[in-house]
Amino acid sequence: MTEVTVEGIAAHAGATVTLRGWLAARRSSGKLHFLALRDGTGTIQCVVSKGDVSPEAFALADHLPQESALEVTGVVRADARAPIGWELGVTDLRLLHASAEYPITPKEHGVAFLLEHRHLWIRSARQHAVLRVRAEVIRACREYLDAHGFVAFDAPILTPAACEGTTTLFPVDYFGETAYLTQSGQLYAEAGAFALRRVYCFGPTFRAEKSKTRRHLTEFWMVEPEVAFAGLDEIMDLAEDFLVHVVARVRERRAAELRLLERDPAALARVAKPFPRITYTEALERLRRRGFALAWGADLGGDEETALAQEFDRPVLVHRYPAAAKAFYMKRDPADPRLALCVDVLAPEGYGEIIGGGQREDELDALAARIREHGLPEEAFGWYLDLRRYGSVPHAGFGMGIERCVAWLCGLHHVRETIPFPRLLDRIRP
Repeated sequence: MTEVTVEGIAAHAGATVTLRGWLAARRSSGKLHFLALRDGTGTIQCVVSKGDVSPEAFALADHLPQESALEVTGVVRADARAPIGWELGVTDLRLLHASAEYPITPKEHGVAFLLEHRHLWIRSARQHAVLRVRAEVIRACREYLDAHGFVAFDAPILTPAACEGTTTLFPVDYFGETAYLTQSGQLYAEAGAFALRRVYCFGPTFRAEKSKTRRHLTEFWMVEPEVAFAGLDEIMDLAEDFLVHVVARVRERRAAELRLLERDPAALARVAKPFPRITYTEALERLRRRGFALAWGADLGGDEETALAQEFDRPVLVHRYPAAAKAFYMKRDPADPRLALCVDVLAPEGYGEIIGGGQREDELDALAARIREHGLPEEAFGWYLDLRRYGSVPHAGFGMGIERCVAWLCGLHHVRETIPFPRLLDRIRP
């Protein structure tokens, strides 16, 4: 007997095959039992007819608890009514494990309940779809960067100092010394760029932000390319090309998942070059026309980003924010030192910033002054300043948050569904 997966079932039309999986749902109709079997690659309807199986197997099919583990053998049949176009005519059924009473039933459950049972919630069809899109986003990120001369460069998770601000650090005891969970791999990626020219790091990052917005997690994943001999214009071109590639691959390879999530395909089809590019000052002018009375120098919040993005049908690049609102490592604009050579990429439809980056300060004295201005411990950045002592060149990079990107691509309200086990201000379990 050939053991196959639901995902590859179409290649076995008319054949007798064996599937192993879990019972997602069950219903009966007289002499027929309908078992929805999921195997991790998809879900298929298995039809148990009284005349096709033993009396024991038919009786068993009528009393199987949800999420029981099964081995089902049968004939693959075309069925235009089935979501995947195929069903299995069962000839044999074997119970591998009878599940206890499953807590997540077909009825409606609150988000708090589902998050408490996240280890089980990820078995649902919707969560399957989201997590497969997430995997595709990660695959597409690496695919693009690997194909464009970037070297994967792993940055440490335990660090001696802040990257994005000292108020959002998670301290860790490191053999009697205080270390911190990383906020970003960027500083280390800069060292990598001076060694290997084009690098990217990818991994978990941590922000101890006391925020309960739908866009924030305390633990999230970022992909961060860094390029030597590059400035703001080059990194904006890279961000645009990179994002177009990621969206195209998700549309191409995960169309079924996007349909299940009822994602508007037209919205993602519009993600094509060129993206609009506006300065921070131009963004303020647009926002004032919409009723936002922001003073020059203020950073853009979630409401402002949402309102601004509504003016465009694709991501928009907002560049040259006030330097005072950005991190210490951002290079000042020679044409206007009040500004940083930085960029944020705002997703449409209210999803906000998904990419942030810019040109790094490459002059030793200027960087040392910024570190002092921000009140950062100079001894922790000695190695970082060394990069400006030994062969410093203009360089730039950006970071893309995987969870915000997935939320946008899937059309989700909250980023908590975009990662297998979300870490929120009030949630560390499961």
